[in-house]
Amino acid sequence: MERHAFAAKINEGKFNEFRMGLGRVWNSATRFMDDMEVRNFSLWNIEDLVFGYYENDLMSPKLDDAKKKELDGILSPMDGTFTWISSPAEEMRLMYHDFGIVRPNKELIRHRVFATQLKGDFQEEYKRRHDGLVEARGDAVDPGPDSNFSIWNAGRYIFGYDEIDVTMETEETEESRQATIDWETKMLEIMSWYTDDVDWITDMHHKHVVRIGYHN
Repeated sequence: MERHAFAAKINEGKFNEFRMGLGRVWNSATRFMDDMEVRNFSLWNIEDLVFGYYENDLMSPKLDDAKKKELDGILSPMDGTFTWISSPAEEMRLMYHDFGIVRPNKELIRHRVFATQLKGDFQEEYKRRHDGLVEARGDAVDPGPDSNFSIWNAGRYIFGYDEIDVTMETEETEESRQATIDWETKMLEIMSWYTDDVDWITDMHHKHVVRIGYHN
């Protein structure tokens, strides 16, 4: 299975037009996804940012020039409402992953999707810190509740996607809570948040991410 991500920024004053345009193109877009063997597609909104995640098989066709032109045609009714940060034809950089045991059944899945922005050209520092987590994990496979967890980068934007098995969630221990505080406080050296994930630590107020589209 291949995982992919893309992101866009809604143009100023165009939020309502973006939403209406998405409704106009949705049926054509989902037919295009089916043709490309795309599954587990979801689209998320945080303030003026849009983040998309999807999967397909290793043998699925790629977006060649003809398919890129077809997709551009499908999305043309939305022209002027958004600007690509990284389009489906461009690969966002995978910065971190902990896929664990992926649940094919998504009925009892809670998503955690987040967005941050690097404070400068800290892409390599961000990657270095997360590579350290991968090295510490070694060959161990996380049984859950988190699964299919990936973090993506384009420019200074960071987006995360996580599928959480609600049947395995337990109350947080004081030790794990403190570890989260220590990690997130350190990460605030190089990035700031769009989503409300660490508002409980910082006492700041950000919007919660909202899913605005899904197709399987």
